[in-house]
Amino acid sequence: MLNRQQIEDIIPHRKPMLLVDRIDDVLPGQYAKGRLRLKGDEFFFNGHFPNNPVMPGVMLIEAMAQTGAVSILMLDEFKGKTGYFAKIDNARFREKVKPGDTLITEVKIINRKGAVGVGEGVVYVNGKRAASATLTFAVAK
Repeated sequence: MLNRQQIEDIIPHRKPMLLVDRIDDVLPGQYAKGRLRLKGDEFFFNGHFPNNPVMPGVMLIEAMAQTGAVSILMLDEFKGKTGYFAKIDNARFREKVKPGDTLITEVKIINRKGAVGVGEGVVYVNGKRAASATLTFAVAK
C-alpha cells in the first residue's frame, strides 16, 4: 500500500489535481489499484453543478490515468518522468459520482513498447462500475 506522500514521490501531480489518496495494490509496469475519497470541497464540485454536485467525467478519466501512472512511473527507466495522454478511447460513464463517494480505480497496462503504452481503466463507486476507458500514454520528461 502507498500513502499520499509516497504517491507524490512517484507522480508529479499535486493538490488540487492529485486524484489518488492511496494505492492499495500495485505491480510496477503492469497494474495499480487506487482509492480517492471525495469530501465535497473539491474545486470541481462548486460549478459542476450548483445544488447537484457531480464529479466531471474528465476528472474520472484523470483519476484512472494517475492510478496507472503510479504503476508505470515506478519502473526504474521512468522514475522522475511524467506520463502524458496520447489518446483516450471507449470512455463510458455509467454512474454519477458525488461528494462523500469513494472511488476505487483499477488500471491494467495491456500493451507497452518503450515509453508508449495502453492501459484499461475502470472506476468503481459503491461497488458499481461508474466509468471505464482505454488510455494511451507516453512517458517523457
